[in-house]
Amino acid sequence: MMLVGLAILVILVVMALIGPSLVRQDPLEQDVSRRLEAPGHDHILGTDRLGRDLASRVLYGARGSLTTASAVVVIGVTIGTALGLVSGYFGRRIDFVIQRAVDVVLAFPSMLLAIGIMAFMGQGLINLILAISLVNIPQVTRLVRSRVLQVREVEFVEAARAIGAGDGYLIRRHVFPSTVGPLVVQATFILVYAIRTEASLSFIGLGIPPPDPSWGGLLDDGKAYIQTAPWMIMAPGGAIALTILGLSLIGDGLRDLLDPRVRMLMGKS
Repeated sequence: MMLVGLAILVILVVMALIGPSLVRQDPLEQDVSRRLEAPGHDHILGTDRLGRDLASRVLYGARGSLTTASAVVVIGVTIGTALGLVSGYFGRRIDFVIQRAVDVVLAFPSMLLAIGIMAFMGQGLINLILAISLVNIPQVTRLVRSRVLQVREVEFVEAARAIGAGDGYLIRRHVFPSTVGPLVVQATFILVYAIRTEASLSFIGLGIPPPDPSWGGLLDDGKAYIQTAPWMIMAPGGAIALTILGLSLIGDGLRDLLDPRVRMLMGKS
């Protein structure tokens, strides 16, 4: 199933990169004489309420969603990993301070927190990325910390410490590598969450600001025409569903592949 997810993701990424050049219509070009036109030869996914081509808007929206999600993964994983390594390895007061900060963030529902951050900072791609990243940092911190707590006292780490290895060397060469597998799996689920959250925030007007197309914004535009022009909902909704499906299949496959217990069961079978 992971191969199916990879195939879906590759197709979506390729379409996001080269699709707009193939469709050729400007996603911002309006033609009110062709508003709410059903899918056909000239507009393969139809047009919206202003006569804009939906295919080009969905493809350009893919760029925004995938760019946002990728940036969220980079920021969330980088900061969360650093905090988790420091918290788990050094412990004591540093661990206490970091974990209490994590508890404060986790005390709020993630979507509500993202909405609050965007309402405070205002619309914009950078603010959107920072808001979603902040929501995901605590999960990465907890994941890395739990792994570090398991590894820091094992024999090979103690042996390296006994021969004079410093903390930086131990973290870089022995502790951090043990977190890579779980982090890879977690990154795929952060991608899913980021795409879903970006769409949700754009749907309620707190995400990528118009006129730039986004999947959530397209859903917001189409909700009033769900009965008369259902393609306005089906096009961006299908893109979101396919992307989340592909990433979920990849995440599940990686989790099974990297989990030694699953490999052991598969070997026995």
